[in-house]
Amino acid sequence: MKTILSTAVFALLLGTSCAQTPSVKIPRATSTKPAPGEKVATFSEGCFWHAEIVFQSLEGVRDAVSGYSGGTDTDPTYEKVETGETGHAETVNVYYDPARISYETLVKAFFASQDPTEVNRQGNDVGTQYRSVAFYRNDQEKATILAEIKRITPQYKAPIATQVVPFEHFYPAEAYHQEYIYHHPENPYVEGVSIPDYLRFRQTFPGPYKAL
Repeated sequence: MKTILSTAVFALLLGTSCAQTPSVKIPRATSTKPAPGEKVATFSEGCFWHAEIVFQSLEGVRDAVSGYSGGTDTDPTYEKVETGETGHAETVNVYYDPARISYETLVKAFFASQDPTEVNRQGNDVGTQYRSVAFYRNDQEKATILAEIKRITPQYKAPIATQVVPFEHFYPAEAYHQEYIYHHPENPYVEGVSIPDYLRFRQTFPGPYKAL
């Protein structure tokens, strides 16, 4: 058991001092296989460090594992994916209990935590590896994604660029990418991009969130 965010991050989020700031305890995933009763949802929305904390903070989600999906290389590495030549996007596998959180809520969180109109990028992260993708495993998931796109389309001036494609493979990323924000809260990208983006998500999305 460990926290997914540093004490400093929650101080920013809650407006309290470090000494007063509680933490969220999240169990680490021991494998990429779902536990009994769990389901898996797969999303790409730019940097997977950001996507991890978005989904890990939600009640009913056990873990979000960073990895790669959507490409043709059967042995993707971070170095290869970052060239944009493998076709993979930075992705998270979300392990969740459908009795506690619905797939529809996960889809809403997915769209709320990014700019879905950006093509092959999120902010300063540019390339096909940062594209927005909602991977579906069945017709019901596909219909849920398309319904949410229809619902949010009037909120944007530009078209929704999120790709809606069938899930095929997920390749877990290297160990040093897992829980990256927790381990490296001092990283300039984490401080300047990941944490502010997450805080904006918390301010606009109603949850449900894990208890603090």
